[in-house]
Amino acid sequence: MSTYNMVAQTTESTVVAEYIPESSRSDAYQSEAALEREFIRLLTEQGYEYLTIHNEKALIANLRQQLEALNSYVFSDSEWEQFFADCIASTNEGIVEKTRKIQTDHVQLLHRDNGTTKNIYLLDKKNIHNNRLQVINQYEESEGAHDTRYDVTILVNGLPLVHVELKRRGVAIREAFNQIKRYHRDSFWAASGLFEYVQIFVISNGMHTKYYSNTTRNSHIKENGEGERRRSKKTSNSFEFTSYWADGNNKVIADLVDFTKTFFAKHTILNILTRYCVFTSEHLLLVMRPYQIAATERILNRIEVSTNYKKMGSTDAGGYIWHTTGSGKTLTSFKTAQLASTLPYIDKVLFVVDRKDLDYQTMKEYDRFEKGAANSNTSTRILQRQLENPDAHIIITTIQKLDVFIRKNKGHEVFKKHIVIIFDECHRSQFGDMHTAITKAFQNYHLFGFTGTPIFAANAASGGKLMLKTTPQAFGDKLHTYTIVNAINDGNVLPFRIDYMDTVKQKDGTSDKEVSAIDTERALAAPERVSEIVKYILEHFDQKTKRNSFYTLKGQRVAGFNSIFAVSSIPMAMKYYTEFKKQLAESGCKLTVATIFSYSANEDDPEDVLPDEGFETAALDKTSRDFLESAISDYNGYFNTAFDMSSDKFQNYYKDLSQRMKNREVDLLIVVNMFLTGFDATTLNTLWVDKNLKMHGLIQAFSRTNRILNSVKTYGNIVCFRDLQKETDGAIALFGDKEAGSVVLLKGYDAYYSGYDEDGKHYPGYAELIRELAQRFPLGQEIIGEQNQKDFISLFGAILRLKNILTAFDAFTGNEILSERDTQDYQSIYLDLYQQMKPDKSEKENINDDIVFEIELIRQVEINIDYILMLVQKYHDGNCKDKEIFVTIDKAVNSSIQLRSKKELIENFIRTVNASTEVNEDWRRFVLEQKEHDLSEIIEEERLKPVETRKFINNSFRDGTIKTTGTDIDKIMPPVSRFGGGREVKKQGVIDRLTKFFEKYFGL
Repeated sequence: MSTYNMVAQTTESTVVAEYIPESSRSDAYQSEAALEREFIRLLTEQGYEYLTIHNEKALIANLRQQLEALNSYVFSDSEWEQFFADCIASTNEGIVEKTRKIQTDHVQLLHRDNGTTKNIYLLDKKNIHNNRLQVINQYEESEGAHDTRYDVTILVNGLPLVHVELKRRGVAIREAFNQIKRYHRDSFWAASGLFEYVQIFVISNGMHTKYYSNTTRNSHIKENGEGERRRSKKTSNSFEFTSYWADGNNKVIADLVDFTKTFFAKHTILNILTRYCVFTSEHLLLVMRPYQIAATERILNRIEVSTNYKKMGSTDAGGYIWHTTGSGKTLTSFKTAQLASTLPYIDKVLFVVDRKDLDYQTMKEYDRFEKGAANSNTSTRILQRQLENPDAHIIITTIQKLDVFIRKNKGHEVFKKHIVIIFDECHRSQFGDMHTAITKAFQNYHLFGFTGTPIFAANAASGGKLMLKTTPQAFGDKLHTYTIVNAINDGNVLPFRIDYMDTVKQKDGTSDKEVSAIDTERALAAPERVSEIVKYILEHFDQKTKRNSFYTLKGQRVAGFNSIFAVSSIPMAMKYYTEFKKQLAESGCKLTVATIFSYSANEDDPEDVLPDEGFETAALDKTSRDFLESAISDYNGYFNTAFDMSSDKFQNYYKDLSQRMKNREVDLLIVVNMFLTGFDATTLNTLWVDKNLKMHGLIQAFSRTNRILNSVKTYGNIVCFRDLQKETDGAIALFGDKEAGSVVLLKGYDAYYSGYDEDGKHYPGYAELIRELAQRFPLGQEIIGEQNQKDFISLFGAILRLKNILTAFDAFTGNEILSERDTQDYQSIYLDLYQQMKPDKSEKENINDDIVFEIELIRQVEINIDYILMLVQKYHDGNCKDKEIFVTIDKAVNSSIQLRSKKELIENFIRTVNASTEVNEDWRRFVLEQKEHDLSEIIEEERLKPVETRKFINNSFRDGTIKTTGTDIDKIMPPVSRFGGGREVKKQGVIDRLTKFFEKYFGL
C-alpha cells in the first residue's frame, strides 16, 4: 500500500495558519519538463492519482468511471451517451453554462433506460473527500484552431477543473498567463469542450506561482480587439487580477513546491472549488483570496465554538475583521453571511450597513453575487415582515431602521432567535446608543464587524460611552488582519502618490494658536485662494488624470481617469462649484463638473471620521438648498435627466451620479463627505483635497483612488491644498505599521527621475535609463543580435514604466530629455521587435518567452487618425509645400500599434491632397471608396458569397473583432472539398485576408 505524505491539511482551515517554506532548494538549472515532473511527484505524494491520459477518448472513458464510482451507479452505454451529450457536453453550452453547472447545478438528471430518472452528482459538496482527485499531463487537443498540448490538469471526478501552466525558472510568469489566453481562444472549446469546465487556472515559473478564475474579476474592462468566442463568454484577460496564495498571516507562498503543499492539499483545493467560489449574476466566477477565506472561516469557527460554550449575547461570541479598504470586504461578508445562514442552528443573518448610500451599493453587490440571496428593505415595516418570515435567511438593513424596529417592537419573538449580526463598516457611529439598543434587545446573537480602519485607543474619540470607544470594546477579538501594506504588496490595491500644495503662508511670529486657527480658516475661504486652486486644477487636470492616455472601458475607448474634490464645508462646495463654472466658461474648456451634499447632523467636522450624510435635504438652509437645486439643474442639462431636491428624486440623483462616476462620464465631483467612504469606482485616480483629514477619515478618503484597473493606472493620485503630511504619516503608521510609509506612498519626483538606493540595491532613474538608451542604442544604428534586442526591450519597457509615473509630476514637464520625434522613433523600433517576436500561430514554444512587452503603456499614448488628419490639414494649408510634415506623419504612424496597419491607406490619401482638397470630407470619401474596392477584390478573388461576406464584415466592425472560430467563416466560403486538407488551407487564407482588411479599416 502506498504511503501518502499529507502536508498542511486539517479539518478546519482551508488556509494554513502559518507556513514555513521548505529550506532545501537545488541550485541546478531546472528545465520545464523537470519542473513538471517534480510538480506531479508532489501531487501523487499528497494522494492524487496520476493517469496517462493524452486524448479525449481516454478522458471521457475515465470521466464515466469516476461518475459511476461517485454515484454508486453503472451507466448502460445508451444512458451514458445520452447523459454525456445532454448534461456534460451539450453543443449549446460554453464556459458560462459549464461554470454554473459546477458551482450551482452540480446535480444533473439522468433519464434511465427503464423510464425512471436518477440524480447524478458531478461533485459531492457535502462530503468533499468523496471527490476523487487525479492528475494528467501533456494532454493533446488536435481539433482546435491549432494543435495544442497542455501542461498539467487536475481532474475532479474525471472533469478537468484546475489547469496548471508551467514555464521554466527564469521565464516571466506572464508568459504562462498569455499561453492560457491563447488556449481559450484556440482550443479549450474544441471537440466535446470538456476543458471549458476548468474553474481555476494556476500559472508558475517555479519561483512565482499565482492563480485566477476562468472569468476575469474586472468585468467592466473589455480589452480591444477581443470579442466573444463561439459559445463562451469573455475569459480572464487582465494579468493584474491574478492572485498569490498565502498563509493565515498573509505571508505569500510563491514557490511552486510550497504552493503545491498548501493550495493543492486535497482539503484546500476541494474547499476552494466547492465553498469559496462565487458565481455572480453577471456570469463571473470569483475565486476568493486567502485572506478572504481565512476571515470567513474564523468567523464561522467563532460562531461554532461560542455556540457550543453558550457564549451568545456577549463579545466572546463575536469579533472584528480588519481588512483594508478596497480589499473586497463585501465579497468576504457575503460568503460569510451565506455560509452562516446554512448552519442548522442559525435562524437569520442580519447584514447591517450605516448609510443609505452604502445600503444601496451593498445591496447591488450582494445581488450581483447571487440574485435574490439578500432581502433588502426600504422601510421598517418591510424589515419587520422579513424578520418574521422564516424563508428570509439573509437580510440587509441599515442600523437606523433596525434601531426604529427595536424601539417599536419591545419583546418581539425575533429577539430570542439565534442570530448572526454582521456590520459592514464598524465605524464609531455604531458605538453609541443604537449599538447598545441592539445588543440589549437581541439575546442569542453573534456580533461581527468588518472595517478597513478600526478605532484603537490612539484614534478613539473623547466623550461618549466609556466602554464603547474602540472596535475591540464594541465587537470583541480581532479575528483576522489584512492591512493596506499587505494589499499593496499583493497587488490588490495601488499605492498613493501625494502632492502637498502650500496655499496659505503663515505669518512669522504667529503664536496664539486660537487666533491663528481663525485667521487660517478665513484665509482658506478667501476668494483669491479659491480662484487660484480652481485655476491650478484646470491647468493640471489632464496631467493628473492622464487625459492623453487611452484604455477600453465597457467596450468604449476612453481617455484617462476622473476625480473627486473633497472640500471642508457646504459653503466651500458652493464657492468652488461657482468658480469652476466661471473659469470653465471663460476658458472654453470642456469638463463635466458636478456636486452633491446634504445635511450632516455633525456640522463641526471632526476630521478623523467622515460624518454621515443621508438624503435629508430638507434640513439644509435655504441658500444651500437653492444652490444644490441649481447644480442638479446643470446636471440635468448635461445628461438629459430630471432630478430635483425631493426626497426620492434626490436619492435617485445620488444613484445616477454614482453610476456616471463609475462610467467615467463625470470628470470632477465636488463633495463634503458623501462618496468619501463606501464608494468604489475603478476609473477614479485623483482626489483633490481642501479639507482637514486625519486617521481613518483620511485613509477612507484617500482609498477612493487606489482601486486596480489596468497597467496605465499605477497609483492613486492625491493633491492636497492643505498641509496634511503629518496627518498622512500618522494614519499610515496606525493602519499599516511604522515602516508602512515606504510601501503605501510612492517616492518623490527625484527618486524616479534620478534614481535611488534601497536595501543595498540601486534603482536607476529615468535620466540614467535615457542615458543608457542613447549610449547603447543610438538612433539610426541597427540593433543586431537576439541578446541586444532583448536588452533594448527590457530597457525601453523600464523607461515606459517610469515615464508613466513621472507624467503626473508637475516638475517633469520640460524635462523629458528625449524629443517627441526621438521617442516615436524608439517606439517604432520597440513595436517592430514586438511584431517580430510575437509567438506565431503554430503555438510552438517561443524562445523569447522571457520578455514582457509594455504594450498597454504604448497603447495609452496612441496617436489617433484625428492627429494625422490635423497634420495633413497643416500640409494642405501650407500650399502642399512643407514636405517635413511627411516625415512627422511617417514617424507618428510607425510608432502607433493601431495606425501601422493603416499606413498604406494614409500614404495613398496624402498623394491625392492638393489645393482644392477638403481634408476631412475627402478622407471619409476616400476611405469608403478604398474599403469597398478592397472588399470587392477579396470577395471576387476568394470566390466568397457576397451578401453573407458583407454581413459578416459589418458585424465584425460592430463587435470590434473578426470571429475566426465557429461556423461564421464557413458560411461565407465557396464549396470546397472537405477531403485532402484543402478546405482548411483555403479557410486560413480567407481568415488572414479578412483580418488584414479589418485591421486596415477598423476605427476609421
